[in-house]
Amino acid sequence: MIFVPNKLFYVKGVGVHKDKLGSFELALRDAGIQSCNLVNVSSICPPKCKILSKDEGLKLLRPGQITFCVMARNETNEPNRLVSAAIGLAVPKDEENYGYLSEHHAFGEKAEKAGEYAEDLAATMLATTLGVEFDPNTAWEEREQIYKASGHIFKTTHICQSAEGNKDGLWTSVVAAAVFIIENNEVKGPKEATNGKTNEKTA
Repeated sequence: MIFVPNKLFYVKGVGVHKDKLGSFELALRDAGIQSCNLVNVSSICPPKCKILSKDEGLKLLRPGQITFCVMARNETNEPNRLVSAAIGLAVPKDEENYGYLSEHHAFGEKAEKAGEYAEDLAATMLATTLGVEFDPNTAWEEREQIYKASGHIFKTTHICQSAEGNKDGLWTSVVAAAVFIIENNEVKGPKEATNGKTNEKTA
């Protein structure tokens, strides 16, 4: 079967632990997706994909579920070092077209800057796909207006989690993710459309 997500929602979280993996697990718990088997995928937001609130999305997950997501993560064990992880989204005005999700992780960037950078990445990828002309050297705020004024891009947004490294040197992890939901929209392949039967002739 071919699976195409028709819903997505955003989560973010932070965790602190003496072990790197332990801090990542706690960050997933803070985000609310620790009980899923997470599969990282790349940067496409499917056409007509509905954006849910975090509470709405979490209600659709089940423990042990194979869950596709676009995730950004970062970690440090350096005291007071600033870490951030961000996801950006750009959605086209034409619902028949796909959008872009981007992930960004950084050191020394506050949440607002990291989030805007991720949003910029997603919007720029979508703009180049749609043939929107722009100067890549201009500031994000100016290009954002150009993108939206083009009439091709409907919405851009981001989510970001930042944190300072634990003062005692424990591992500090941050995660941000766009989590996909696939509900009753499986596309059947050629064999499945005929219940697995083929047109082969027997001798």
